[in-house]
Amino acid sequence: MSEVLLRTVRRVGTSGAPADVRIVDGRVAAIAPTGTLDPSGPDTDVVEAAGAWLGPGLVDHHVHFDQWALVRRRVDVSGCDSAEATADLLAEVARTGVADRVLVGHGYRDGMWPRPARRELLDRAVPRLPAVVISGDLHAVWCNALALAHFSQLVGRPLVAGEDGVLREQDAFDVTGALSQVPDDVLDAYAADAVEAAAARGLTRVVDLEMRFGLDRWARRIHAGTDGLRVSSGVYPLELDTVLVRGLRTGDVVPGTHGLLTMGPFKVITDGSLGTRTAAVVDAYGELGGHGVLTWPLDEVVPMVRRAVDAGLVPAIHAIGDRANTLALDVFEAVGARGTIEHAQLLADEDVERFARLGVAASVQPEHAMDDRDIADRYWAGRTDRAFAFASLHRAGARLLLGSDAPVAPLDPWVSMAAAVGRDRDGRPAWNPAERLDALTAWRASTDGRVGVAVGDVADLVLVSDDPLATSGSSAALRAMRVLATAIEGRFTYRER
Repeated sequence: MSEVLLRTVRRVGTSGAPADVRIVDGRVAAIAPTGTLDPSGPDTDVVEAAGAWLGPGLVDHHVHFDQWALVRRRVDVSGCDSAEATADLLAEVARTGVADRVLVGHGYRDGMWPRPARRELLDRAVPRLPAVVISGDLHAVWCNALALAHFSQLVGRPLVAGEDGVLREQDAFDVTGALSQVPDDVLDAYAADAVEAAAARGLTRVVDLEMRFGLDRWARRIHAGTDGLRVSSGVYPLELDTVLVRGLRTGDVVPGTHGLLTMGPFKVITDGSLGTRTAAVVDAYGELGGHGVLTWPLDEVVPMVRRAVDAGLVPAIHAIGDRANTLALDVFEAVGARGTIEHAQLLADEDVERFARLGVAASVQPEHAMDDRDIADRYWAGRTDRAFAFASLHRAGARLLLGSDAPVAPLDPWVSMAAAVGRDRDGRPAWNPAERLDALTAWRASTDGRVGVAVGDVADLVLVSDDPLATSGSSAALRAMRVLATAIEGRFTYRER
């Protein structure tokens, strides 16, 4: 029998009266006023919490974990405010000689750049190496000529970009997929570091929507000792047949992974992104024109989703623009299934109530609203009252799930909650404050739906310095939240030193 005794904790969702919590064999066995529970034996791990706040472990409902692990080792260009500044930063890195095959930057956001990307800028900045800069939303890559030739060979077909050197959507995904082809031991080591970092921010579970089916990679990592997260690993249409042949259903536990790894949802991408101006919208993109792209017509996506649902997979449909969200809801209605719409960034007024009526959860990433507020104001002008409409969805009865979409935003649930509650960052006023969530709703959407900890619960827990529910209307306290410990089934995956 394993036992942990947490002394003098305050439980989230209660009055805050100090209590002791006993955990036996991975479950909460007893909760009593402080000083009334004693260790059962000499091997009990007694943790003096000194009034820290205890809550259920946190969940990130949308990550691209391998991409996040890789991005942590790439050149961060997110602070560059122009194409020229981005090229200058890459030129500086290239001169150091740290890249010997391909120079990779990440995080450019060109929606507010004074001049567009140009291939010749990268050609001059990095003349001797393939150079790739991945957009912050992952839906575009900016390449020099050497990179276009290099990745055309790797993917087995010509990758043709205009004078800007930018590849978008599937071409971009093919390049980032090729960049992910690193040796297993290298990628596994990167992932192990990223798991430790996630646990240090209170995460106990992630829904991994990496574009390459990851179930076997995660099983290998867990067998090797990377056991600091529960992972639900999704699949895309390209590998759907593989999953169906194996008989995997959403929620199935993978044997031999200590219950940490489960089969995730069936992910379908129906449009692009706001940052790349490819999200499918009803009204054109302001002065830019165009209505984005729809990846699948309704008559093709419905039978594909129905086939997955019939086999036991839960759909997770990527939809960002209002046109794409209407299509995604139409798919759920036609199939008669429940699931999630991932992102749900711009919604038609009449579609808001359909989420609750159809039993479709809105899996949203609040920090995207902070990253994209200026781009939305520019390209979705006159429509931003229905952009990132978290409060409207909540009022309509829709279930909300919060996530990061890492590496698009940091893999940090406190960042997501802060953006949802405050709709502000960097000292700027709240953006469309009518769509702020209260702290309780944001907290529920960042856990498995629980608010507090009760006897009988699986002991997936987070211990933090302050009450996360005492921060309504302010994001600063959430962004700065100090995590003291994280546990899965009472086993500590992180403890502050």
